[in-house]
Amino acid sequence: MLASFPSPPVDTIELGPLNLNIYGLMIALGVVAAVWLFGRRLEERAVGTRDDASAIAVWAVLAGVIGARLYHVATDVEKFYGNWGDVVAIWNGGLGIPGGLVLGGAVGMYMAHRRGIGIAVAATCAAPAVPLAQAIGRWGNYFNQELYGRPTDLPWALRIDAENLEAGFAVGTTFHPAFLYESLWCLGLCFVLLWIDRRWRPAPGQLFAMYVIGYGIGRFWVEGLRIDEADQVAGLRFNQWVAITMIVGGAAALVVMRMYPVPEPEVGDFAPVEEPAEEPVEEVEDLPDDVSSDVDLKASRTDEPTPTSE
Repeated sequence: MLASFPSPPVDTIELGPLNLNIYGLMIALGVVAAVWLFGRRLEERAVGTRDDASAIAVWAVLAGVIGARLYHVATDVEKFYGNWGDVVAIWNGGLGIPGGLVLGGAVGMYMAHRRGIGIAVAATCAAPAVPLAQAIGRWGNYFNQELYGRPTDLPWALRIDAENLEAGFAVGTTFHPAFLYESLWCLGLCFVLLWIDRRWRPAPGQLFAMYVIGYGIGRFWVEGLRIDEADQVAGLRFNQWVAITMIVGGAAALVVMRMYPVPEPEVGDFAPVEEPAEEPVEEVEDLPDDVSSDVDLKASRTDEPTPTSE
């Protein structure tokens, strides 16, 4: 073997009395990057602001983490029998992306609607931001030494510490870095979606359907490399069937949206309302000092009689 990908030396960072879990840090960095890109795209389309993106992300991320954890627990529930307290221990890993996409996406679109942003255009703006977050967050699996692939002797093979090896593998065995494959796939998907949006400007909502298809394809391939224990149906891992569902569902949604495209929102419908400029106030010349303040300035008196109003 000429080279291999080393195991991370630590999985936490010590900051004084605090121990910062790197798995959580990578997820947080992914969220920050996604919110930045989402907000930038909202402003480019003049449908929202970066403040809107931040406000939407607070609830979408919280719901996404809950949905991802519930998906993981539901699909690996036997691991929690007798240890139900571990359900909330997300710092140890165990976030199912499909569950996070469903619940986080639903809440995010609802919050976008509450802030006056169309659901379809919000989905388009979020489409490349989601895989960007995934590309960064997947590195958390590296620091937890989990979710690696089959054994391999490729130069970029991953070394795993003895305490994190799956049962039945000898110390020193090297594996496919599945986390790296998925990270690179998601990063590439982010750039492809940005290019498609700039080159062809699909109608609102269609870009998100493309993301679902693209992520489903990559997840099906990476999932097939993994060796961690998982339920299987007809020779495929459960998450591979979920990936197939994403591909088919995304393709069906894209066909429907191509047949009945959502119109682009008019800028005036969503752009911030500007306050009307104040008209300049004409300055009034100062009265002479010898003029009393109780002088009636509306009309000057004359000796002629004033005509009465009819």
